[in-house]
Amino acid sequence: MKAIIIGAGVLGVSVARHLAVAGEDVLLLDQRGVGMGTTATTFGWTNSSRKPDPDYHRLNLAGMEEHARLAEQLRGAPSYFPSGALQWADAASEQRLAANVERLKSLGYPAHWITRDEATQIAGDLRIPGTITSIAHFPSEGYVLPDLFVGALLADAERHGAKCTIGEVVAIDDRPEGVAVTLAGGRVCTGDRVVLAAGRWTERLAAGAGIRIPMVTDAGRGAQTVGLLGYAGFPELDLRCVIHTPGLNLRPAAGGRTVLQALDLNRDVDPANPPSMDGNLASTLARRFSALLTDRLRAPRIDLRVGLRSLPADGHTIAGYASAHSRVYCLVSHSGMTLAPILGRLVATEITTDQEQDLLRAFRPTRFTGAQRREIEVDQHAISLGDQ
Repeated sequence: MKAIIIGAGVLGVSVARHLAVAGEDVLLLDQRGVGMGTTATTFGWTNSSRKPDPDYHRLNLAGMEEHARLAEQLRGAPSYFPSGALQWADAASEQRLAANVERLKSLGYPAHWITRDEATQIAGDLRIPGTITSIAHFPSEGYVLPDLFVGALLADAERHGAKCTIGEVVAIDDRPEGVAVTLAGGRVCTGDRVVLAAGRWTERLAAGAGIRIPMVTDAGRGAQTVGLLGYAGFPELDLRCVIHTPGLNLRPAAGGRTVLQALDLNRDVDPANPPSMDGNLASTLARRFSALLTDRLRAPRIDLRVGLRSLPADGHTIAGYASAHSRVYCLVSHSGMTLAPILGRLVATEITTDQEQDLLRAFRPTRFTGAQRREIEVDQHAISLGDQ
């Protein structure tokens, strides 16, 4: 079988790797390069902490477990870290945190309360402000270093024969005898199956092939898709896990760097006019970061990066063929970093064996058939926007 994967983000590369390992002929296409879309601007937190839908929770749990198995198979520097995560609450947020901890505990999800001293030992080189009233520990969670992770997946895919090509896809033609993918410039690639894993470009490409994949496509100022990340290279920290505080989320990066996320600031971000390094948003991130440093005299240096999330209209993963007779397999998710290992394996299994995988049954694109847009859209508060 020849499979053409459209989109070399974390999901596309994961599927390409699993198909190549299975011995299939794999061509991976991307308009800009491997990991250059949403994957390059992800917070990278692996979790199922804020996913109340039972099917989605179960899928994310499987994704977390699959990360550990995959890490043993990939070569190179480690890219997945099962560090655990801490969530700190103040008086305004402690009831929400308490409710979520009790919900997760009732599901058997590892979550428990810890003391400030215990939190300091787990967190590493941070101070806990006096306004923090309660702290929860989620030991099964972790984080991914996206560039290293995608690079390791691609290297393994190529070792097993996959080929990667830069090219903008302009048309997908699902024919009885196979699938044809046309690139800008006129080149046509043919295959037996196409996996459409183009992230935020999925709806447009699918529509051109007569397939309905509802996505949140607004990319204007403060839209649900917009996410701001800060990358602090100074001061270097011995940060040991993912941390969520009332005003700032943090995770470790390579070389003592820290990735910063403040979800409330996204409403002021315009991708068409990215915030400057010396503007108000950068100053706010630096001030919040400084408040957590043990040495508050060391002014942080923070670079900013604006990302656009791959967000299905109902917030949940889309995985499956466009119809019973289609050769186009659609794959898009907001929880890409958590789910990439499990989706790669399950999607490749469905494509190579035609055997439906139980974990994917609730996420078929056919669930949107006949539904009005207003019936499937969800409020952003129902989505864990810290995942990517």
